[in-house]
Amino acid sequence: MLDIYDLVTDITMYDLILKNGTVVNHDGIIKRDVGVINGQISHLGNLDSTKADKVIDCTGLHILPGVIDSQVHLREPGGEHKEDLETGGRAAVKGGVTAVFEMPNTNPLTTNQAAMADKVKRARNRMYCDFAFYIGGTRENADELSKLERLEGCCGVKVFMGSSTGDLLVDDDAGVEHILSQINRRAAFHSEDEARLIAREGERIDDDPSSHPIWRDAEAARLCTERLLRIARKTGKRIHVLHVSTAEEIPLLEAHKDVASVEFTPQHLTLAAPEAYEMLGTYTQMNPPIRDGRHRAALWKALENGVVDVLGSDHAPHTIQEKEQPYPMSPSGMPGVQTLVPIMLSHVNQGRLSLERFVDLTSHGPSRIFQIRQKGRIAAGYDADFTIVDMNGERTIENSWIESRCGWTPFDGSKVKGWPIGTIIRGRTVMWDDEIIGEAGGQPVGFLETMTSA
Repeated sequence: MLDIYDLVTDITMYDLILKNGTVVNHDGIIKRDVGVINGQISHLGNLDSTKADKVIDCTGLHILPGVIDSQVHLREPGGEHKEDLETGGRAAVKGGVTAVFEMPNTNPLTTNQAAMADKVKRARNRMYCDFAFYIGGTRENADELSKLERLEGCCGVKVFMGSSTGDLLVDDDAGVEHILSQINRRAAFHSEDEARLIAREGERIDDDPSSHPIWRDAEAARLCTERLLRIARKTGKRIHVLHVSTAEEIPLLEAHKDVASVEFTPQHLTLAAPEAYEMLGTYTQMNPPIRDGRHRAALWKALENGVVDVLGSDHAPHTIQEKEQPYPMSPSGMPGVQTLVPIMLSHVNQGRLSLERFVDLTSHGPSRIFQIRQKGRIAAGYDADFTIVDMNGERTIENSWIESRCGWTPFDGSKVKGWPIGTIIRGRTVMWDDEIIGEAGGQPVGFLETMTSA
């Protein structure tokens, strides 16, 4: 089939050409070349007759828009013994992820201008991937959030309505309403009802992590999401509900898509109780919890129906020593940024979603929901961010492959089909065939809603 781009006569000298690959994008799955100049995509089509400083042969490979993981916890500052921005960035690009959005529950918390500037300074040219940071929304800084959400490198406001790892918590309707009334961008929420969590603490059974989803039950999530949607509707503001985990939340979110966007995680789509707890024990523990097969099936149905907008890994590493403490002393969270792509590509190969839908959830969706500048598409004028994958590549995920300082993954021993071969960010190859290449050059992600005049 003739590609319309082939009709263009091109005598340009390119910095980089990706040759003979199959591009997966908003207009389908088409074999074509991609030309890059000055870190941006310049041309799509047949580039047989053109020259470039570097040509990468992508025969047999699929070229995807760079995968964006919009929920990670990289622990710096304050928790560098289990992860830092450098090791987290290495994990991202090793797994084919080109940009990450990092959460504010560090120590100190990311709740003011100085803390945000400090994170951006730490990350610039030290992380291998591009990056942005959430500002934590609290009762104390609510009146400043309209300014804080516009800072360089800020992807938006994050609010914890249920207690998790860290000290950020706004559990009352008035506090959440005040935060939403002050901001203009979409705010992200951890949605579990704190009052119900406190009331049900007695459901936890010592040394039995399988009691975790009994304590933090589906009703805790449903109640909080119902409250959150009501407040969003009242204030007329946009919200993003993170790591949705229950069947009961789906119809609520489906009925409010004009104000609410939705994130799922690969963990909630892949693991299920009780088997996961029997096999992995406290390594399965996260908030909200891994639930039973009924909830997992409902998530897949919602994904099929288009209710979910993005996939985020909720990468939240802890050391092996920390995770092996007896429940409930064991902390919640598991690494995931490096395994997001292979786990989900394996689901693609098993027919659970199309490759185009995967791209929608990991590139187009984040770009649309968070109004990202020049990322999320393979199109002229966009950043030359690519996740290059071998859809036929069969591998076994192993702890030894993990770049995160924590050194483990709940998917250790999992056989997958579909593997990230290359990670290219703004025209620079930073990973190829499991090797991280060159120097770190990560830069803050830009957003349309925070553009300023020259």
